[in-house]
Amino acid sequence: VPHIADTKPGGKYHMTDIDRVGGVPVVMKHLLDAGLLHGDVLTVTGKTMAENLAELNPPAPDGEVIHPLSNAIHAQGGLNILRGSLAPNGAVVKVAGLSADQMHFEGPARVFDGEDGAMAAIMSGDIKPGTVLVIRYEGPKGGPGMREMLAITGAMKGAGRGGDCALITDGRFSGGTWGFCIGHVAPEATDGGPIAFINDGDKILIDVPSLKIDLLISDEEMLNRKKGWKPNPPRYTSGVLAKFAKLAQGADRGAITNIIK
Repeated sequence: VPHIADTKPGGKYHMTDIDRVGGVPVVMKHLLDAGLLHGDVLTVTGKTMAENLAELNPPAPDGEVIHPLSNAIHAQGGLNILRGSLAPNGAVVKVAGLSADQMHFEGPARVFDGEDGAMAAIMSGDIKPGTVLVIRYEGPKGGPGMREMLAITGAMKGAGRGGDCALITDGRFSGGTWGFCIGHVAPEATDGGPIAFINDGDKILIDVPSLKIDLLISDEEMLNRKKGWKPNPPRYTSGVLAKFAKLAQGADRGAITNIIK
């Protein structure tokens, strides 16, 4: 689905401007007419999406705040799924706010087991340009709960690292992130995903056009690192968070809970 709404943080306008030109129904109706939405799905009104939009009868895209598909801002949507040796089950990157020259990144890893250590390194000026910041053990199980990484992206931008570094995590991001940020890496570190075996200095390749994210080490080296590996101990051993960590599935499964077998 192409990117057609020119909204912040990557675009020019705010959601109030979307409302001014007809609101979200403008986007939905335009996508529906192009065959990009399933209009027969039921909604909370008891009617289908197509029926709701027909009653609202929203205007056509204004061409400035909301672009027509024939003049989309980007041919692909604002979110892409990357896969590769670092994220076999996928990872999510927001590309709506990236320029064309930011779609490819290769650099050495700087690894942190949790957001707090990464934040301290950024605030002390210890992150160099060209670094791929890796924050792991923040996934559905490792967090537990998949902590939002918005603060770290703001700190990177404030420290001047928002445009010349990349950030990879098994945690999640909000829509307000800025820069080259990749989240929802699956499998997560606690599940023994490749992100658990990244070492400082390892080269990481991210290429959005080819939807690839790779850890550039040999298969033999990966096997050696996995020998005798154990996940970090759980942050909670009792209570609701401990229970959630035991029941949660991966981000690629929606972090839904399941019955222990």
